[in-house]
Amino acid sequence: MAWTREQMAERAAQELRDGFYVNLGIGIPTLVANFIPEGMHVTLQSENGMLGMGPFPYEGEEDPDLINAGKQTITELPQTSYFSSADSFGMVRGGHIDLSILGAMQVAQNGDLANWMIPGKMVKGMGGAMDLVAGVKRVVVIMDHNARDGSPKLLKACDLPLTGQGVVDMIISDVGVFEIKEGRLTLIQLAPDVTVEDVKERTEADFTIAEGL
Repeated sequence: MAWTREQMAERAAQELRDGFYVNLGIGIPTLVANFIPEGMHVTLQSENGMLGMGPFPYEGEEDPDLINAGKQTITELPQTSYFSSADSFGMVRGGHIDLSILGAMQVAQNGDLANWMIPGKMVKGMGGAMDLVAGVKRVVVIMDHNARDGSPKLLKACDLPLTGQGVVDMIISDVGVFEIKEGRLTLIQLAPDVTVEDVKERTEADFTIAEGL
């Protein structure tokens, strides 16, 4: 049984540490905010100039002026601070974000990431992903293991335009968790009832298997 989107987000939350400054990308990564362990102090940062985001608002309590970088309505906290987008990117580029959790269209076995455009399709812009993967201390990707047509998204090499080269440290997909160290991909955890053979069938990339898995 593969993990759901919520279960992938819950697994990603295990990578959080007390005191971390964290940037969550659009899509499944935004769900990680719902699984921050109780008692852990984590500060969420958004590229549009917000530090210290609260949870998503209840229906009917949305403030249309209060949005994250993905244009979703959010809430503020007593300690929330606001600043210009330029200062926000200065924080990202200056290495002050401990962890970024992003979505992906493709990831290569050496950690290359493609997550900003598909040639020929309308794109709003590259957003902050290129800055995030270059300036953040650790990058975790959450994604479905395969595209809607069944094709693998974990590849020997990406064929979409890259967001960054060799930037991904961990991939959490619906089949399990992979770690990338020194350009090598290792399967370190399986989702319930998923076998190594299942993963091999659904993956183009070469990977090793952690001891004891």
